[in-house]
Amino acid sequence: MKIIVPMAGRGTRMRPHTLTTPKPLIPIAGKPIVQRLVEDIVSVCGQKVDEVAYIIGDFGQQVEQELLEIAKSQGAKGSIYHQDVALGTAHAILCAKESLEGPVVVAFADTLFRADFSLDTASDGVIWTKKVEDPRQFGVVQKNSEGVITDFVEKPQEFVSDEAIIGIYYFGDGANLRSELQYLIDNDIKDKGEYQITDALQNMKAKGKRFTSGTVNEWMDCGNKNITVDTNSKILEFVKDEEELQASDVVLENSTIHPPCHIAPGVVLRNSVVGPGVSIGQGSSLENVQVEHSIIGAESELGHVRLKQSMIGNKVRFDGRFTNVSIGDFSTLEK
Repeated sequence: MKIIVPMAGRGTRMRPHTLTTPKPLIPIAGKPIVQRLVEDIVSVCGQKVDEVAYIIGDFGQQVEQELLEIAKSQGAKGSIYHQDVALGTAHAILCAKESLEGPVVVAFADTLFRADFSLDTASDGVIWTKKVEDPRQFGVVQKNSEGVITDFVEKPQEFVSDEAIIGIYYFGDGANLRSELQYLIDNDIKDKGEYQITDALQNMKAKGKRFTSGTVNEWMDCGNKNITVDTNSKILEFVKDEEELQASDVVLENSTIHPPCHIAPGVVLRNSVVGPGVSIGQGSSLENVQVEHSIIGAESELGHVRLKQSMIGNKVRFDGRFTNVSIGDFSTLEK
């Protein structure tokens, strides 16, 4: 089994955080989004994962090494591919064509999920879905009475189904998927100006391939700041009994932690109230701070502030009594 992770997007809706950190490496409950995604897939696929292949932009050598370490932690080989121009989901996956062999799971790295099921390897493919209120922003599936997918529709403006494709797919034959994706590119078949995986799925279905859907219990997006903070709070609730969330060397001086919170090693809390739903990165220091449902990066210093539904990056210096500030592009301060 191989896992293919397209993650070359620029993450513009997450600026300024993604100006220095690729969106899939933003931490959620103490782990990068992409790490949680890979771990979740490994836990539900029921097969040994031999390779994790990442399709990235120009993220730099340090990021590439982090991604390879995530694959290694799952006992798998890590591979890096590059997508220089964003031309759609089908194009992104095909950038890893050398790894499209045998059974593969394709998972786009801007979403997390919680699910409890076994992978249906009797199908030619499984498409993970979740019912949504407004399907116009998503690719959707239609199914027959036996649960077999009969149609794939990309962002329908008229209602055809409310089962949205969440961006995670299983294919029993990666080489066949590669061939169908290449066909789209070679024949310049686009939908809404891009090469879409839903067109490849339609072609495969028309040739007799049988697809079923895998329904997830929770589907959590990481598309913008507010949604990412909400996802952080949800994940903390899910993993509070599964993971050690508070480091043993956290310094607490006249401070209170309301769980669940992730408090990384080296964090110092003085005269502060933290939680619930807060993640704090390694080496950060908070003094006279009240914070809930927020993400604070590593090696940041916060003082005399009250925060809710907030994201603070790495190496930030933020004192609520400020009279002298340096605020970069895409920053937001709201009351």
